[in-house]
Amino acid sequence: MTLPFQTDTQAISLTPDGPTIPALGVGTWAWGDAFFWSYGKDYTEADLLAAFQASVAAGVNFFDTAEVYGLGESERLIGRFLQQVDQPVTIATKYFPLPWRWSPQAVADTLTASLDRLQLDGVELYQVHWPLDFFLGQKDLMNALANEVKQGRVKAVGVSNYSAKQMHEAHGYLADRGIPLAVNQVQYSLLHRKLETNGVLDMARQLDVKILAYSPLAQGLLTGKYAASESSKPEGARQLNPRFSQAGLTKIELVLQTLRAIATAHDKTPAQVALNWLICIGNVIPIPGAKNASQATQNAGALGWSMSADEHEQLARVTQAWC
Repeated sequence: MTLPFQTDTQAISLTPDGPTIPALGVGTWAWGDAFFWSYGKDYTEADLLAAFQASVAAGVNFFDTAEVYGLGESERLIGRFLQQVDQPVTIATKYFPLPWRWSPQAVADTLTASLDRLQLDGVELYQVHWPLDFFLGQKDLMNALANEVKQGRVKAVGVSNYSAKQMHEAHGYLADRGIPLAVNQVQYSLLHRKLETNGVLDMARQLDVKILAYSPLAQGLLTGKYAASESSKPEGARQLNPRFSQAGLTKIELVLQTLRAIATAHDKTPAQVALNWLICIGNVIPIPGAKNASQATQNAGALGWSMSADEHEQLARVTQAWC
């Protein structure tokens, strides 16, 4: 498919009357997660506080978390960090509809627990983490979320990992309550472009639903930090991912070469180019992780400039295999 190309996207409204956020956020899956991301080994709470402060200072004041990240630790960390800044910060979190949560009251109770950990009275965006509706159907689930908007604890409603059909269904149920569906959070990067061919991106445009792109740097593959010619390996469970093997890294070498060339032309880094590629699509908000101030500052450098349309198309062409 032919992707749109925009050069002036710096901020995006989640809904027509809802909060406006920068065209780049911070994903906090790694904040407090000791299994996959090895929290407490190669980075600490002090590092994450520095990342939080550096992001806010750079104007990237949108943070996406979830109750399951670090089993609540991500929310607790953000709650503590919020007490140490005086600038406005936008928070999104998520409800995980596990099988035993079969009542609308479970949604309200889960939100209450998240707000307690975040030390907040409400959040700008509340999302359904996965489209699991074993006992609580989508209609009841969306109505429970709509109730929270009406009560003022949530300003906008989103979903995550929803297919085009599921997104359309959720949108319809919310529309019946006069509430727009704000976002669908899905994996999207130069190395994971499935939503361009499975109908999700087209449906999002049709419904005016924003895409929150998680893993926009492919868990570090697009930063240029890892190369087939080097022996460096990521920490944590990523070591088991075959994409970080020599064969996997060899497969993406042309992508990395293209990123480096464009980065050099704009005095940027490969990671900033990879993020800017998503931002230039419009209606897409990448939420890369940041485990320290340096990473946060680098991510923020994806804003305030734009690659050319030809460069955008070149990257789309060399990553066509990942559509």
